[in-house]
Amino acid sequence: MVFTLAAGIAVAVQALPAAVKTRSDFDKMFDFRQVRTWAWHPDGAGQVIASRTQNDDPEAIKALAEPIIVSGVDTEMPRRGLTRSASAPDLQLRYYLLLSIGQSAQTVGQFLPSTVQWGIPPFAPATSSLEIVERGSLVLDLSAKSGLVWRGIAEAKIEMGLEQDKRRKLLEEAVREILKRYPPKR
Repeated sequence: MVFTLAAGIAVAVQALPAAVKTRSDFDKMFDFRQVRTWAWHPDGAGQVIASRTQNDDPEAIKALAEPIIVSGVDTEMPRRGLTRSASAPDLQLRYYLLLSIGQSAQTVGQFLPSTVQWGIPPFAPATSSLEIVERGSLVLDLSAKSGLVWRGIAEAKIEMGLEQDKRRKLLEEAVREILKRYPPKR
C-alpha cells in the first residue's frame, strides 16, 4: 500500500508542468494600441549567454534553442494581434537566453535576533543547508523607434542532463507564458 502511494506521488510529480515564473515591464508612455506589425531584430533573432561551466558553448546552445524560441514566437505573436512584417515593422523583437548557476544557503541562527549585550548571535553561524541551482532565463525585448518598449522575462530551474524533448517543452512554455503578458494591461 505504501509503495503504491509513493509510486503514485512520484508519477504525479513528474507529470506536473515545469515551474516557469514570468514577469514583464513596459514603457507607460508608449501607445501599444497603434502597434500592428513586428519583425525579428535585423542583427539577429537573439543571443545566448551561458555562465555555468567553462565548457559551455553558447553557439551550440543557440543552435538547439533558437529554432524552438523562433517557432514559439512566430506562433504566439499572431495570437496577440501582431502580423510579421518584412519592412518597417512597428516593433522589433530580440531574445536573450541566460543560463547560470545560483546558490541558496542557510546558516544556523540566521533568523534569530542578535543578543542585546553583544550584538551577535549566541553561537557561531554554521551552514546547515546549501543548494546549488542551475537557472535559466528567457528574455524577450520589443523595441520601437523610441527604444525598448516592452520586456518579458521567464525564469526556471533547469537540469544539465535534461532531455532535448523536455528542454523544448520548457522553452515553448516560457515563450507562451511571457507573451501572455503582451499587450500590457494598463
